[in-house]
Amino acid sequence: MHIKKKINRLSRIYIFFLSFVLLINLVLTTSLKANSFKITDLKIFEPFDLNFNKEKVIDKAFKKAFTELYLKITTSGDKSKIKDTSLISIKGLIDSFTINNESFVNSEYQAEFDVNFNKENVLDFFEMKNTFPSIPQRKKILFIPIIFDVQKDKISLFTNNIFYEKWNEINERYFLLNYLLPSEDIEDLKLILNNRESIESYDFKEIILKYDLNHYIISIIYKNKKELSILSKIKLNEYIKINNIKFKNRDISNSEDFEFIVGNLKIVYEDYWKKINQINTSIKIPLTLSIETKQNKKIENFEKTLKNLDLVSNFEILKLNSENIFYKIIYNGSPNRFIADMKEKNIIINNQNQVWTIE
Repeated sequence: MHIKKKINRLSRIYIFFLSFVLLINLVLTTSLKANSFKITDLKIFEPFDLNFNKEKVIDKAFKKAFTELYLKITTSGDKSKIKDTSLISIKGLIDSFTINNESFVNSEYQAEFDVNFNKENVLDFFEMKNTFPSIPQRKKILFIPIIFDVQKDKISLFTNNIFYEKWNEINERYFLLNYLLPSEDIEDLKLILNNRESIESYDFKEIILKYDLNHYIISIIYKNKKELSILSKIKLNEYIKINNIKFKNRDISNSEDFEFIVGNLKIVYEDYWKKINQINTSIKIPLTLSIETKQNKKIENFEKTLKNLDLVSNFEILKLNSENIFYKIIYNGSPNRFIADMKEKNIIINNQNQVWTIE
């Protein structure tokens, strides 16, 4: 009996010690450094001469990285609020940076920078600027451009369609949408020609289903003598939007005009995607969850998931005992979306009680 009591006492001491070590480890790892707020492989070039200054090169990389970041996470209408941010403010948003592949070629310094921005600080900064940033989430979508030459009464899907041929040649590092164009298929062309009289209401289902993508943009480009009128059917997530835009005195056979038109269209599409993924930092929902202390793998996976969810602005451990760890999470969205986000990561939450639990 005496031996049994001793074993139980040692067992309690062991559990306390294990819990203490685990607590220290978790407290040290609750810093939010989501990879989506990291700019990688940023190329910097600088003349290598008597005026070369490494510190100025790093400052240049910081400015360039921040520019790419805000172009990724803000809509075109909000860019003016952010673009003149000072270098001092930019440095305050950076957690760390690395320099890779440094070289000196023909009196020129070359390097690649990875700059890691602190997500919580960035979100606070944008909130101070009265701007809601977006989750910088890349998305692959099907893009079907159709040219309707009004004067010639002719439709072009593949052949003689500059949008089909050169759409993906115009791109920027900060663009989030990755466009897949349909393969040349005579049956697709027949379908469109057969529906030309009702092209704006045609659902393109027969074509879309071939590509196993739920996200698509159908652009019908009406080409007139002095005007392009472009109707776009945009389906991203479960939302469908119709967009109309006109370009006057622009000639798509002119490379500069074509680049201008495509650039503007892609900004419209990017803005729509960003609005779907906006982080409303004014919404700060506190959530309390618990996990059994002995579930080490679940704890590790849960913490890793929290760090990489862009709508989680912060989390901390409220308390810990021999049975459970209790977390407080600040979430920039609805509780239902949090549950859905967790479910996507194979983490099932029981929300029947005031304190939610991980199953």
